[in-house]
Amino acid sequence: MEKLSRAMFSSHITPVAAVFLLGLVYILATTLHQYRRLRHIPGPPYAGLSKWWLARNELSGEMNLRLLGVSEKYGSIARIGPNLLLTSDPDLLKRMLAVRTKYKRGDWYDAAQFDPGHQNIISERDDAAHNKLRGKMAAGYSGKDVEGLELRVDRNVRGLIKLLDEKYVAKGKRFEFARKVQYFTLDAISDISFDEPFGFLTADSDLWQYIYTAESALTAVLFCTIWPWLTKIAASFPFNRLLPSDDDPFGFGKIKGIARKQASERYGPNKKVNNDMLGSFVNHGLTPKEAESEIIVQTLAGSDTTATAIRATMLHVVTNPRVLAAFHAELDARGITGRAPDAIISEAEARTLPYLQAIIKEGLRIWPPVTGLSNKVVPPEGDTFNGIHLPGGTNIGYCAWGVFRRRDIWGDDAAEFRPERWLETEPEKLKKMEATLELIFSYGRWQCLGRNIALMETNKVIVELLRRFDLILVDPTKPWVTKNISIHAQSGLWMRGYKRV
Repeated sequence: MEKLSRAMFSSHITPVAAVFLLGLVYILATTLHQYRRLRHIPGPPYAGLSKWWLARNELSGEMNLRLLGVSEKYGSIARIGPNLLLTSDPDLLKRMLAVRTKYKRGDWYDAAQFDPGHQNIISERDDAAHNKLRGKMAAGYSGKDVEGLELRVDRNVRGLIKLLDEKYVAKGKRFEFARKVQYFTLDAISDISFDEPFGFLTADSDLWQYIYTAESALTAVLFCTIWPWLTKIAASFPFNRLLPSDDDPFGFGKIKGIARKQASERYGPNKKVNNDMLGSFVNHGLTPKEAESEIIVQTLAGSDTTATAIRATMLHVVTNPRVLAAFHAELDARGITGRAPDAIISEAEARTLPYLQAIIKEGLRIWPPVTGLSNKVVPPEGDTFNGIHLPGGTNIGYCAWGVFRRRDIWGDDAAEFRPERWLETEPEKLKKMEATLELIFSYGRWQCLGRNIALMETNKVIVELLRRFDLILVDPTKPWVTKNISIHAQSGLWMRGYKRV
């Protein structure tokens, strides 16, 4: 009996143990191989052995600062994962992003499938498909096909001013500036996109709890950028039932429902014809599903990043008396300060204001709105940059804070907000600064299509708010709450305003 039991036990356990041991050997061998192929590139201890180092640091909510620390300690090319490098070298970034680059988008972009199973301009990794999609959308984003694009922005700027003036400034009440700005960017992009503002400014509230739910989902999105296979699992049955639905009355699902409705109205025998961005997409051949996906992308990506640019720039200006005084002097000298209350500066005129442009450039530099790694993949044959071998198949991520804090480009005061650097720098160095700043909107074949719209909104909001109101922080010791996970989630920017004109 004892011999029989031993035989049964042995025959049952040995195969399981063998499989376990083989699996362990495979994992160790794979880890060792991954570690050895990039061992010549320095980085934090243990980062080359597991993705958990990256996850732990990105989940800190200080992803931008943690990656800056890596860049400053280990150099402009550092290792932060088993097959992941980090770079703060603008020349390498341009090499990876150039129009004819052999580098490809990495699986980091899979997490940008906001509508699971359907690619969009951000998530599409196939070069040919991306170029084709981009070609169909370019005219809409450029404004060529959008009737009164600037007027649409203007009426939403007026909506923001009216809200702040009548509900808060006139009544001596404080307001949460971070939220009001995002109400503006959400209404502006929906007005441009499908001729119908969402209505955040009119309601003066987080409609459908959209902003709250979007910010709450950042952690889940982060995990999908680190482990992209989670995206496929989330889109598969039965997990897809847990995702936001087009029929949800709140949150991201509500936005999906609006996108579906707006897109469906533009197709078929009784289609609605509008000269807005969605109309341009339809005219250039986007399918109904593609149009729906792009509306979602505009809402998510366009509103958040532009809001961050405006918030951060305004925060740095209103807390810097010297900069604020110089800007008011520029407005006074051009006769802008005393214009009619309903007048909105044109984009063309705003671009002729040197100090305004210096403020906007410096605001983007000091607080880059997008900090995600946006991994690109080294071509199969490998590459060599500044004498460093980059093996084929290696992912290389973008260190935004590292690029825009480089002392060799921005000077010893790179960590300071100083718009004058854009006005007093020698031409050759200024050229390098301008070229590096372009990385804010990516570069080359993947440059952000919404760049010009974002800059138009930023130009107008900064001028029109600062010529009308003196804005002060309610608590200068706690200016805001800002959390960084690939993009910024910002709140608690409490201000008071006082009428100037």
